[in-house]
Amino acid sequence: MRILTALPVYNEEATLLDVLRQVQNYAGDILVVDDGSSDRTPELLKTLAGVRTIRHAVNQGYGAGLKTAFSAALEGGYDGLVTLDCDGQHEPALIPKLASRLAEADLVSGSRYLRVFDPSQRPPEERRKINMEVTRWLNECLGLNLTDAFCGFKAYRRAALEHFDITDLGYAMPLQVWVQAVRAGLSIVEEPVPLVYLDESRAFGGALDDASYRLAHYRRVFEAALERSGLATPEGCRG
Repeated sequence: MRILTALPVYNEEATLLDVLRQVQNYAGDILVVDDGSSDRTPELLKTLAGVRTIRHAVNQGYGAGLKTAFSAALEGGYDGLVTLDCDGQHEPALIPKLASRLAEADLVSGSRYLRVFDPSQRPPEERRKINMEVTRWLNECLGLNLTDAFCGFKAYRRAALEHFDITDLGYAMPLQVWVQAVRAGLSIVEEPVPLVYLDESRAFGGALDDASYRLAHYRRVFEAALERSGLATPEGCRG
């Protein structure tokens, strides 16, 4: 199976080189989607041989980086795609494991809550509560059995990517992925990955830094995705 490994990045100069050098130990074809970085990220990327880069002229959002990665995998004729973040919170050594599970499922999603790797690692309480609430929506409204709604460490079969029509370019983008995956009847499994938080103060940016606003925004995106898919109406799920 020919796999593309892609990392969406935005102003990751502090971790970029270390993470990508690790990724090179476990992946062949590597793509970095630079979402309009304004720090030294573009300069550092030029120093890495064997890493392809697609750069957005302006910052569009986390979901935009993943959408570009989806398109690149399809246009490149790859059989599958692995995505991970470049902030040091995902373990590149697990890339082959996630990719190998594409033999049994269309979408493999990392979960930081299936297994405790390091008891000293704890997520920021606010983020954990929001993740738990959104995960509950997905399970109750879509009939899933997930433990982690927002892990960016994932693997997708090509056939799965062909079903996605992503319009949310921000952090709510995974909600569209989940709804569209269920609408397409894709098989989904979770794979345990370590919970790592290196910078608990890292912000989402703008109004999303307010937890109440962020949760309400996620709900709006989720309900719109449900309506668009025809799977259910928002009234059919407990908010």
